[in-house]
Amino acid sequence: MTALLPRIELESAPHPTATVIWLHGLGADGNDFASLVPELVRHGCPPVRFVFPHAPSIPVTINGGYVMPAWYDIMGANLSDRQDDRGIQKSEWAVQALIRHEVERGIPHDRMVLAGFSQGCAMALHTGLRLPQRLAGIVALSGYLPLADRFPSERHTANARTPVFMAHGTQDPVVMLQHGEVSRDALVRLGHPVQWHTYPMEHSVHPREVADIAAFLRQVL
Repeated sequence: MTALLPRIELESAPHPTATVIWLHGLGADGNDFASLVPELVRHGCPPVRFVFPHAPSIPVTINGGYVMPAWYDIMGANLSDRQDDRGIQKSEWAVQALIRHEVERGIPHDRMVLAGFSQGCAMALHTGLRLPQRLAGIVALSGYLPLADRFPSERHTANARTPVFMAHGTQDPVVMLQHGEVSRDALVRLGHPVQWHTYPMEHSVHPREVADIAAFLRQVL
């Protein structure tokens, strides 16, 4: 049995009826997006339990083997070459354990949203679209679809129609806009309902994006 990741939990109102599991980017931790909760609430987010897990610390090849929080190793600047499939799978299991924990707490799968930024975005797309139970939605920010060559055969029909909110900065120097566009196109070709947004920013989150995420959460929850 997979041990639950350490995490921060915040509730937008008492007795939440839904859960958003939000995965941070490379080198960050669960605190990275916890500060967004008041903003999402201000924009009319429904009663939600936000779960912000911390990734384990591992050596990251592209950063000279420096040990930092990461969902999987990054081998090089070309994100589609030499991918860490074992690391990705290990984090997939860890995210699935968090999802099961929320079900045990009374939140059904179709009242859950899996969200992520950058490397966390990659994990949200990878895990959510392979899950055999239907989620309410997926929020994919400034990232890409990992192991894309295996995705058509590994995706699960349960989430074939799950709404996917994808967003990217037009000046992103870390995960280039093109990576997001290629991933979007791959999902759209397979019939996934993608809502695509771009913002005038680098590798970050735009104020208008926060309002759009809140609107998406209201829509799917």
